[in-house]
Formats: sequence, structure tokens, C-alpha cells
Amino acid sequence: MMEENELCFPQLNTSCRKPKRPHYETMLIYVLLSCISVLTVILNMLVIVSISHFRQLHTPTNLLLLSLAVSDLFVGLLMFFQIMLINGCWYLGDILCVMYQYLAYTITAASTGTMVIISIDRYVAICYPLHYSSKITQKRVKVCVCVCWIYSAIVQCLILKDNLKQPGRYNSCYGECIIVVNYIVGYIDMTFSFIVPIAVIVVLYFRIFVVAVSQARAMRSHITAATLQRSVKKSELKAARTLGVVVLVFLLCLCPYFCIAITGQDHLLNVSSATFVIFLIYLNSCLNPIIYTFVYSWFRKSIKLIVTLQMQQPDSCDINMM
Repeated sequence: MMEENELCFPQLNTSCRKPKRPHYETMLIYVLLSCISVLTVILNMLVIVSISHFRQLHTPTNLLLLSLAVSDLFVGLLMFFQIMLINGCWYLGDILCVMYQYLAYTITAASTGTMVIISIDRYVAICYPLHYSSKITQKRVKVCVCVCWIYSAIVQCLILKDNLKQPGRYNSCYGECIIVVNYIVGYIDMTFSFIVPIAVIVVLYFRIFVVAVSQARAMRSHITAATLQRSVKKSELKAARTLGVVVLVFLLCLCPYFCIAITGQDHLLNVSSATFVIFLIYLNSCLNPIIYTFVYSWFRKSIKLIVTLQMQQPDSCDINMM
């Protein structure tokens, strides 16, 4: 009886065994992931509805936040599948296993690409403010976001093509959900999906930081805006700081996973460490809208309008949100 309880599918001889883990630890992980999943879905739905409904929020920067919120929403939904894997068993079959992994990789790549576009947006706004309105338009941002998502979907499809052609081909037992990527292809993907984008983000935000510091010094020195080579609006600097925090949190949450993948030490991780690394990735999607709540007054106002159902009134989309 004890041996049967340790199997994912007791009626099958080829069934996988459940990993040994204290009951309290399993329950703690289950409760944490469940709460974060529900909170992530709700908060990011509020961001999506806010930016989509209120016309005043249809700015290029907010469209990028909308794309980020969509990816975070999908992460929150995919978290339900991760909850199913808490006991180490996959009960939904090989096809859904591959599709779950494919969507997870695609969303992560799209999120990283969106972070790069956000950094470019802030770089142009801070370093070239006079050209921002002509260079960064809603149409161009929409095109960039669409290209980012399509590129992520196609690239991940090519990377996981063997797994997509034959789902479950690398499973060693029934009830397992793993995918295997070619070593060289994996490192190429790691380079262009993480290392290069992170390098671009760091360089751009370093440049933004230098310009912001020079602006602050100029203001303290009572130099008028007319004498400055560039004039940056206070709102743009605030947006740069806010999005800088979002990018920093994104890097802190994803770096442990990618650092382990780069060094190839993932096989040395125990179950608890692996769970913690995955937990950080999911936590990031929940933190973004929380940051918006503390920083953006328009988001707090939109939440109030949504919760009180005032957005259902005629012409509510034209309400002043600033």
C-alpha cells in the first residue's frame, strides 16, 4: 500500500514515483502559488481593462505596459498547471505538457522583449525628448509589440520542434512532464533571449541614469531649461524611475533561473531550490501591477472606477484619469 501511494498512477508499472517531500512544505507551496496565481490574474486584468477602456491612457508607454500585463496574466493562468506539479506528477497527458512548456517559454521570451522595448521607449524619452513624439508613436509601438510576440512564438516553436512533433518522447516514466532541448540550440536561445536583451537593457538604463543625474544637477544649479541641451519633463523622469523599478524586479526574479541554466548546474538543484526559483518567476508577474498601484495615480483611480462599476456609465472611457 505504501508503495502504491508513492506512485503517480498506482495501476501502471511504468508510473513515476512522487518525490519525497514533507506534507507541510507541500501545503505551504500549494497555498502560496494558489494565492499568487489568483492575485496575479485579478491585478493584471485590472491593468488590461484600465488601459484598454480609458482613452486618455492610450499612450505608447502604456501600450507597452498593456503587453506586459497580458504576458503576466498568462503567467498567472499557467501557474495553475504548476500547482498541479507540486506533488511531482503530471495528470493531463503529453500533449498538454508540451503545450504548457511551449506557452511558458514563449511568454517569458515575449516579456523579455517587451522589457527591451520599454527600455528603448524610456531611452528616447529621456535622452531625445524633442524627438520622442515623432519617433515613438502608438502605431510603431503596436507593430513592435506584435513583432515581439510573433517572433517569440516562432522561435520557441523551432526550438521545441522535436518535443512538439512527438510529445512525451523524453519522458522516462508515465506521469512525467519534461522537455529536452539540443545543447547548442539551448545556448543560442539563452544568448539571444536573455543575455543580449539584458545587456541592451543595462546599457540603455545606464545612459538614462547619466542623463537624469545631469538634469538634476542642472536644476539644482538654477540653470534654466533654455540653456540645457535637452529638456526632460518631470513626468517622463518619474515614468523612467517607475519602469526602471519594474525592469530591476524583472531581472532579480529571472536571473536565478537563467544563471543556473547558463552554468548547467540545474541537475544539482534539490526539489525545494527548484521550486523557489520557479516561485520567483511567477512572483514577478504579480509584483508589476502592485508597483503600478503605489506609483501611478491613474491606476488607483481606474481601479476605483472599475470596482464601483462607474466605468459602465456612458462616455466613461473619456473620463480624465490624470
